[in-house]
Amino acid sequence: MKFRLLLWLLGRLLAGASRSNPEFREQLVDRDLVFQLQTRDGKIARHFIVKDQRIRSAAGTVAQPAFSITFRNASYGFATLAAANKQLAFMQGIQNKDIQISGNPALVIWFQGLTQLIGSRQKQVA
Repeated sequence: MKFRLLLWLLGRLLAGASRSNPEFREQLVDRDLVFQLQTRDGKIARHFIVKDQRIRSAAGTVAQPAFSITFRNASYGFATLAAANKQLAFMQGIQNKDIQISGNPALVIWFQGLTQLIGSRQKQVA
């Protein structure tokens, strides 16, 4: 349940940042893709649609995502995404095969950079 809620919240945060954060929106220029995060058994999954400098999300999977991040199970996915050092948690998960990445790995790196921009706003010049 926590993982499902975290994926939903991530979708809300990404959508909000794509509406209000200029630095975030800049990273969405010329991006038209769908990616997804899910558990290995596929019981919990959420896909994210990037189009026209906006992000929206929906529950479930899509047939041909640009990339997919698959976690061993829901509790592991939650622990990884909520970790204090997410980059280290991801690298360890990939090495241990608790996280599988399919599709374009460069887009996974782009996504990780994108998540670091959530909540930050470009300083307003007075």
